[in-house]
Amino acid sequence: MLSIFAQGFLLQASLILALGAQNIFVLNSGLRRQRHLLVALISSLCDTLLIAVGVLGVATVFVQVPLLKIALGVIGVGFLFFYGAMKLHEAKKGVHVSLETTQQTTVQQTILTTLGFSLLNPHVYLDTVVLIGGYSSQFNQLQQRFYFGAGASCFSVLWFFGLAFLASICSRLLNNPRAMRVVSLVSGLILVYLSVRLGRDVLAWIGL
Repeated sequence: MLSIFAQGFLLQASLILALGAQNIFVLNSGLRRQRHLLVALISSLCDTLLIAVGVLGVATVFVQVPLLKIALGVIGVGFLFFYGAMKLHEAKKGVHVSLETTQQTTVQQTILTTLGFSLLNPHVYLDTVVLIGGYSSQFNQLQQRFYFGAGASCFSVLWFFGLAFLASICSRLLNNPRAMRVVSLVSGLILVYLSVRLGRDVLAWIGL
């Protein structure tokens, strides 16, 4: 069972290490120390839930209903572009985040935004539900699938909390207006790029 756990752990590692909007958001939250542990927790729970859905064999629903993937893609494009534009505006305006001041975001805002980054990108479902779920189909026993899904979920938890912790430590080095403007600029450009790339995928799914 340990080898099956390791397979899930390593497969999720290969998928989640790619630069994505969710990772950018977790990193930003850590750098700004804005409820970064809550962001890591919600991101981990969302990944764990989606992995469980995939391992239990529900991936066929997502595959067989292409309209669902297209709808999520359209919403995801708008969400990523809007948030990216906000970051670019923030970079232009300049925002100084002091580590001694209270956090600027509310719990509700943090939860909703994290859920958006975790669930509004169809590529997240393709990675967790379809790919991990499809890979787990080689295991005949439910117990084997459980260990495989546990391995994948374990890496997600370690990754998101590790990323949030590391970024929060680095935030002390970036606690000046110029550094935070650079962070906002880079984040905004990446998010806008990801929205454009996702938009191209959505057009391909539609057949345009």
